[in-house]
Amino acid sequence: MLLERISSPQDVRDLDAADLPLLCSEIRQAILSSSASVGGHIGSNLGVVELTVALHRVFDSPTDKLIFDVSHQTYAHKMLTGRAANYLDAERFGGLSGFTSPAESEHDLFSVGHTSTSVSLACGMAKARDLMGADYNVVAVIGDGSISGGLAFEGFDNLAELGTGVIVIVNDNGWSIAENHGGIYRNLAELRESEGTAPNNFFRSLGLDYRFLANGNDEAAVERALLELRDIDHPVVLHVCTVKGSGYEPAEDDAEGWHHVGPFDIESGTYEALRRSRCEKSETYADITGRHLLMRMAADERVVGISAATPYIMGFTKPRRDAAGSQFVDVGIAEEHAVTYAAGLARAGAKPVLGLYGVFMQRAYDQLWHDLCLNNLPAVILDFGSSVYGTSDATHLSFFDLALQGALPNLRCLAPTCREEYLAMLDWAIDQDSRPVVVRVPGNGVVSNPDFALDPKALAAEFALPRYDVVHEGSDVAILALGSFFSLGESLCDALSAPADGGPALDATLVNPRFATELDEAALDDLARSHRVVVTLEDGVLEGGWGEKVARYLGPTSVRVLCYGVRKGFPDRFDADELLAENGMTLEAITADIRAALS
Repeated sequence: MLLERISSPQDVRDLDAADLPLLCSEIRQAILSSSASVGGHIGSNLGVVELTVALHRVFDSPTDKLIFDVSHQTYAHKMLTGRAANYLDAERFGGLSGFTSPAESEHDLFSVGHTSTSVSLACGMAKARDLMGADYNVVAVIGDGSISGGLAFEGFDNLAELGTGVIVIVNDNGWSIAENHGGIYRNLAELRESEGTAPNNFFRSLGLDYRFLANGNDEAAVERALLELRDIDHPVVLHVCTVKGSGYEPAEDDAEGWHHVGPFDIESGTYEALRRSRCEKSETYADITGRHLLMRMAADERVVGISAATPYIMGFTKPRRDAAGSQFVDVGIAEEHAVTYAAGLARAGAKPVLGLYGVFMQRAYDQLWHDLCLNNLPAVILDFGSSVYGTSDATHLSFFDLALQGALPNLRCLAPTCREEYLAMLDWAIDQDSRPVVVRVPGNGVVSNPDFALDPKALAAEFALPRYDVVHEGSDVAILALGSFFSLGESLCDALSAPADGGPALDATLVNPRFATELDEAALDDLARSHRVVVTLEDGVLEGGWGEKVARYLGPTSVRVLCYGVRKGFPDRFDADELLAENGMTLEAITADIRAALS
């Protein structure tokens, strides 16, 4: 096997050209075999195999600088830079980050899991190169889906003025995660159809040199194009057309579904069937949200669903997008625009509901602050995946959201504990017109509580002011368990109710706080008068989080406050239960802390 003999890019350059089709085939098979076992980004990686081989044939990494955007398309790059065993040896599958990581290799320049960054990074590296009198190539590879992000526009704009040697490869496979949206994609389509000769050309309009390559899955053709550009003295865009999922029919036929999948069967391509067989009786908050919003849209033409290139997180499959029609808008990878767009909709009387991953919401922090909260506009944001049980790559940590949102005036963040409470909060958030609302979608699976019941007519009063729900009244210790950690609070109360090591059984008060960025001060005053210890449990970072707000408020009182969450940091590919244990968040550890505090 050729791939087993590749330990560095020099080995790739030493191969005969006749060997390259076999190398590409082996890389493609390694992507499929490893991803079938542990999951991964399939479509994007299969599409850039030939492009990646050509890059390492023409350029001398790490002397020449290769920057990938989004770096989830770097499986082939990793194989060609000494890490092939992680894709060939079943015992090592999943041992690498799904993104570039300088901790893994000198060939990975940045930890990059977000999008639209490569052109700006390339501008910075080229400027530093010139200032220091160095001589190397700077190459940025950016997916067409990434170009819709505002940072990409800013990078291209600066690149045109920078006026030095930078090669930007636009990997155009015609897709973001779902289909592309936006005016620039009409221009890319024109360029594809005209093989780069269309009079309208976004890149040329900025003053950039532009080249076109129709078949980016022909390694020899890509190599020839790159050889012409190597050591160029000015900025140039190479527009390369590739096929997402190239070489694997199921991924080619369903580019959206095969963007990222869990384990699957290679022969049949039945990842959906495998997933359903494991979870056939479960439901997801994505599906719950999609069904409910479609119902609300049918009843009220003002309700508008918004996605920033991830419609699946809020359950808007292609059939639901078609059913919603103009009431569902995908703005592409443009979270900043999505938030400000929602602000404009709200000001004009519409009812916008924007679904975002919490880890991507941080990219729109200025828009949350300035456009939504400063203007106090009643848009709804659904915060998905914000949990230690969410994505675990250091590039995609989702549990900083409450710390980010907690300082924003006018913003109300609601944290439901179950399916029924989630829908009640969502309905209230859509119907109210007093403020922006974030609903923090539970990140640890769907819990149903048939006993939860709120009269729709009572919703306005229920969430109009911060008011905690005291589920059980006890004494001595009060457990305030926020959102998805409410079930942990229930288990903690059960654990405390049993005598331990000679200590008494404790009848703890259990509170569902519901409000993640505001305090029910009256409830906290009552708890401080009748309890000796207050415990806060949150599925997020401690520093700047919700628990610290409770502790600050109760600071002048005699009550002892114990706050539990995750310490700030960048843990990478962690096991959620192990991370919680490292932060003292096991039943045994918290129970021991409470008993020690009471004694």
